[in-house]
Amino acid sequence: MPQAGDPGRGPQVREMFDRIAPTYDLANRVLSMGIDTIWRRHAIRSLGNLGPCLDLCAGTLDLTLELLDAGATSVTAVDFSPEMLEHGKKRLPEGAPVTVVEGDAQALPVDGPFSAAICGFGLRNVPDNAAALGEVYRVLSPGAHFAVLEFFKPVRADARAFHTVFNNVVLPNVGGLISGDRAAYSYLADSMVTYLTREDFDALALEVGFEVLSSAELIPPVASLVVLRKP
Repeated sequence: MPQAGDPGRGPQVREMFDRIAPTYDLANRVLSMGIDTIWRRHAIRSLGNLGPCLDLCAGTLDLTLELLDAGATSVTAVDFSPEMLEHGKKRLPEGAPVTVVEGDAQALPVDGPFSAAICGFGLRNVPDNAAALGEVYRVLSPGAHFAVLEFFKPVRADARAFHTVFNNVVLPNVGGLISGDRAAYSYLADSMVTYLTREDFDALALEVGFEVLSSAELIPPVASLVVLRKP
């Protein structure tokens, strides 16, 4: 089974996310023309019961805030970039029931149990996706859903064409202009090309023990949503 990422690049990728943290949210809004907000809300609607939730690869806490708005009783937000988390914490309402944890998705420093989990565009930066999936499986309650928003390696010709233009032209140029860090957005473009296909990811999730409830491209066909369930 193919794996994701290069284990040796972990520290460099963490440092890269620390560098682009101040402009990360603005770049996301511009690059997606705001559509990423629709993707995130669609993913949260797929979760069902929102008690205590896990936001994996939480970044600047976009999904954490959306989970709270949707009725989550509490959110534990985990990410390996301290600067991303620091910027996210500034966005939280005072007294919000959020626990922010710097940690590795491959060895979560939390135990749960969580009624739902979500990961937005982070797993392709995790070298061992099987380990990360296993950790989420460990901390979820039976019957809980795990929603994964991700830029999987495209298979269909139209999706490959869209990815080629987005990765080679839009992402490094626009992301680089906003952040002042073209190299970071070139890496992010490369990470889409070298990641798992959605079909490979679904197979990996099944091996870990999850059920795949749904798996589909979103519109436009640059992002996908996979919804898993712990039996």
